[in-house]
Amino acid sequence: MLLTGSYRRSLDDKLRLAIPKQLRDALGFPDKKGLFIAPGTDRSLVIYTAEVIEQIGNTLSKLSPVAKETRAFSRLFYAQAQPAEIDKQGRLRIPPELAKLSDLTAEVVVVGVRDRIELWDANQWDAFLSSTQPSYDELAEHVFQVANPVSPQA
Repeated sequence: MLLTGSYRRSLDDKLRLAIPKQLRDALGFPDKKGLFIAPGTDRSLVIYTAEVIEQIGNTLSKLSPVAKETRAFSRLFYAQAQPAEIDKQGRLRIPPELAKLSDLTAEVVVVGVRDRIELWDANQWDAFLSSTQPSYDELAEHVFQVANPVSPQA
């Protein structure tokens, strides 16, 4: 599963959001069950598959359960994560408390990020792009150096 692209969508008065067909297809809709919506970083919301939620749990289980940050993150994440479902019209209903947490009101940007879908308030997404896009090259260099450090040759 590879989720990519960014799409602007309107949130209706019942907090339903049309998930783009490309992302629904990548998720395996309509056969795919077991989606979750949870708080993300940078005031976004994130839609995860059950498999990815399980991977997050596996990662957390390797950390110290008594570490303050692990406890705090686990509580915040799991207390606010909720099952999510895409209806037959391809819409997902966002729980009101999560919409409020991320300031989702009218225009939402739906972003495919490899194994998850992020939901952003359009103004926050635009601000993120404006502040981050100019440093794309530096970010890419840093990320790929961390992922694949080059050893000095003898």
